[in-house]
Amino acid sequence: MAAVLPLTGVIRPYAWGSRTAIAGIQGRPAPSDGPEAELWLGAHPGDPSTVTRADGPVSLAALIADDPKGQLGAEVVDEFGPRLPYLMKVLAAAAPLSLQAHPDADYARRAFAAQEADPAAPKNYTDAHHKPEMLVALTPFEALCGFRPPEESAAELEALGIARLAPVTEALRRGVPGLSDAVRTLLTWPADDRAPLIDEVVAAGTSPLATALANHYPGDPGVLVALLLHHVRLAPGEAIWMPAGNLHAYLDGTGVEIMAASDNVLRGGLTPKRVDVDELLRVLRFEVLADPLLPATEVAPGVETWRVPIRDFALYRMRFGDATPPRKLPGEGPRIVLGTAGDVFVAEAVDGTPVEVTPGTAAYVPAETGPATVAGVGEVFVATVGL
Repeated sequence: MAAVLPLTGVIRPYAWGSRTAIAGIQGRPAPSDGPEAELWLGAHPGDPSTVTRADGPVSLAALIADDPKGQLGAEVVDEFGPRLPYLMKVLAAAAPLSLQAHPDADYARRAFAAQEADPAAPKNYTDAHHKPEMLVALTPFEALCGFRPPEESAAELEALGIARLAPVTEALRRGVPGLSDAVRTLLTWPADDRAPLIDEVVAAGTSPLATALANHYPGDPGVLVALLLHHVRLAPGEAIWMPAGNLHAYLDGTGVEIMAASDNVLRGGLTPKRVDVDELLRVLRFEVLADPLLPATEVAPGVETWRVPIRDFALYRMRFGDATPPRKLPGEGPRIVLGTAGDVFVAEAVDGTPVEVTPGTAAYVPAETGPATVAGVGEVFVATVGL
């Protein structure tokens, strides 16, 4: 029987990251020397975590490669191959992230294969996988997520009183069928007029969101597209779900994010990185998102999950008080347990050596470990495969 192992993640220093959030969670001095945007917990080849065995540290990716069925379980290997199908993160945004969307699984496979077969093709894809994702807020969190009803967006743009936005509002007045034309018009707005147009939108004073985005990304067309999306404010414990084709951008705050283990991102703005408007428009789903929030479901006392319609991942939150007895760790297959509060211990169900999980630290539970228990006082998030 494999033991539960301590797991150490990798911090990515993207420029939009906070200098206090992840350091504060982990109890390190803050502010940090540089931005700390994401704490990666998983086996993604871009930055695999490290697990500590009795004979020393080893990459989680290497551990899985050496024994896929023992680490992942036969069912996971049969469905996803010899790879951990999810990636867990702590995301800490001090500035807006890029306006982006992700392809579905079928499109990702075809697009990646076509790209690999043509050396001259634009390099939009890093792998052949989809990247649906979900975020649960740890602090108050702001995001843009999904299209609002086009008629609402048209009314807001018309209220600005800017005549040359008429082609956009006319497209939006056609309802959902006009969304793609409206988005394309805004993303391809003539470069020499883009900054003056954004200045006019800001000067109108009716959209504080546009003002904030323009301060971070002056002249960026994403500032205009943002006006078509839901502006979401999450309280701690609330979640949003970003399926394939959903246009979204995180703005500010700290949360636990879980996603399919891919790095396929199509950007449309709010970024200095490469933008491919045509490819983004191919993967976008032009539909109204009725409610960006994803409700939690209690599955046991002190244990809740957020149900999503995919099998790559599932996420649970477990909370323990002074009198809470040890609980069975939810999920099956390979699991990662992230501490966010208090002092919690994870162990094999029978005679296992417990691994302590404190805020910002984690434990890894291989599939062959079987049942495991969690005890202590605090809060943990558990990532698992959604089989």
